[in-house]
Amino acid sequence: MIQFEKPNVTQFFQSLTVSDFSVSPDEKQIVLSTNLNGHFNLWGMDVEKKFPYPMTFNNQASDFISYSKTGEFLLVGFDKDGDENSQIYAIAPEGGSLVPIRNIEGERHFYAHLSEDGRRLYYSTTAGNAKYLNSLVYDIENGNEKLLLEGCVAPSHIAAVSPEEKSFVFIKQFGNTYSLAYVQGDVESVLLTPPTDKQHTVSEIIYTSENEIYFLTNYDDDFSYLAKFDIQSKQFTKLFQLEKEDFTSIYYSKKEQILYIVGSYGVADRLYRYIVADGKCEKVEIPVDIIEKVVIMPSGHLYLLGKTATKPNNIFISKEMGSSWLEITHYRVPGVRDEDLIGPEVLSYPSFDGLEIEALLFKAKEENSNGYVILWPHGGPQSIERKSFRAMFQFLVNQGYSIFAPNFRGSSNYGLNFMKMVEGDWGHGPRLDNITGVEWLIKKGYADRDKILLLGGSYGGYMALLLHGRHADYFNAVVDIFGPSNLFSFIESVPEFWSSFMKQWIGDPETDKERLTADSPITYLDGMTKPMLVIQGANDPRVVQKESDQIVAALKGNGQEVDYIVLEDEGHGFTKKANEIYVYEKILEFFNAHIML
Repeated sequence: MIQFEKPNVTQFFQSLTVSDFSVSPDEKQIVLSTNLNGHFNLWGMDVEKKFPYPMTFNNQASDFISYSKTGEFLLVGFDKDGDENSQIYAIAPEGGSLVPIRNIEGERHFYAHLSEDGRRLYYSTTAGNAKYLNSLVYDIENGNEKLLLEGCVAPSHIAAVSPEEKSFVFIKQFGNTYSLAYVQGDVESVLLTPPTDKQHTVSEIIYTSENEIYFLTNYDDDFSYLAKFDIQSKQFTKLFQLEKEDFTSIYYSKKEQILYIVGSYGVADRLYRYIVADGKCEKVEIPVDIIEKVVIMPSGHLYLLGKTATKPNNIFISKEMGSSWLEITHYRVPGVRDEDLIGPEVLSYPSFDGLEIEALLFKAKEENSNGYVILWPHGGPQSIERKSFRAMFQFLVNQGYSIFAPNFRGSSNYGLNFMKMVEGDWGHGPRLDNITGVEWLIKKGYADRDKILLLGGSYGGYMALLLHGRHADYFNAVVDIFGPSNLFSFIESVPEFWSSFMKQWIGDPETDKERLTADSPITYLDGMTKPMLVIQGANDPRVVQKESDQIVAALKGNGQEVDYIVLEDEGHGFTKKANEIYVYEKILEFFNAHIML
């Protein structure tokens, strides 16, 4: 009998994915941003043949992909090795060379809209206004450009343009939990939501006509809902809401006069079909747990990009308004059966102050388990761990480790009030939510007190550092992936257009000095007594390399054991397969070296 070895790290991290896509107007071609060659590039796929072919060779992840309505070209955005300074290019449907459209080295461009005739590009940029952004319209044919909006007070960007380009909606972003939207006509700008002193958000703007705007907001509520604004009457109307459901995305089918709404509470998405004419709504069955993107074609056909905890992003099509779905791509973990992958248990526990915390637990199979549990505090912090495919999770679980991922206070998808709980409190409430969760795991028999590891990235890396410094006795070893180590230097080093909401998000370095000191991991160097691995991208614009450099240097100065990996061609994440495989092989080696079997 032939014996096959257990899948290794390379197999799990050779799993491929689709990060974005666009569909040609005739629906004969789908253009994917995918990492088929180990790097993200654009690949084309003729729908009938279903066999991909390369279109770009620059080995960069796309920031966006937008097919012109004429079908003559696509607009795409690329940065350079994760520096997030996205530039806008045009590319022919058959691929080939990239034609620069808006390209200024060191500046960032945010795509907003391409006119129906493919001639005018609406976008926002850091160029000339790094703190608050400027928004412009650029004529692709003659090169003329017009400034539409000069951002002030808060970073502002164009969110939608009316069908006849007579008006546009822009959003002032004061923070993740506070944004206002305005419709701008020839003369005045008008707020879409009624005036109020209470912070709320507005997002997902869609024009269904020159006069009607549909959008999502949590104005005067804890959960977001569907609303409408009439430009002529300046009337705001709350249209549709579901109990304990955060609406996160909307898409419009002009042919069917239907809005498709993505809703979620916690760790999974749902899709709803809302009929504009009568306000009726019904749930649509979907083949995924997480929806990344929906594209609705003039034919009414739906294209969906989504994933589950055990399957990477794939594209599906429905020609029957969501009543059935056909999988177009078929990305899986190579050499691993679907049934050998592990989906999470959804748990909940009371935190130190009684607040209910939802969490995911990926349990290693009993016959394969080494008994160790990895605490994974997610990034953001105003983000969430969901039923999403992570090759890292599946690989570690396959190697015998279980993973516990709590959605501590500040996480998204549990309402505005829950999300705001992390603002001005990065290091107290969320920290204790994590520690209380570990204690709960131990009490319930999910974990042994002497068999717990700690791994986190971004805010999760920050939390890994902080938990290590203040609660080292819980953990055998700690891994930090690009986490802030000093809140004072972090506030000073973030991209300039983030700076305006740093005070609300984290705090003021002067008036909140005592709290920021208490919440900075670097304050607790003497408590960091366990083996540590630190990983950093050299091009990271969000958590710059200095954040990792300073904690590593300080720990080594204390005689502490710490391994340090700097990736010269990555930013705030991993876009290259070789780097991803290398890093997670090192994480596995590190954990294996510091556990007792």
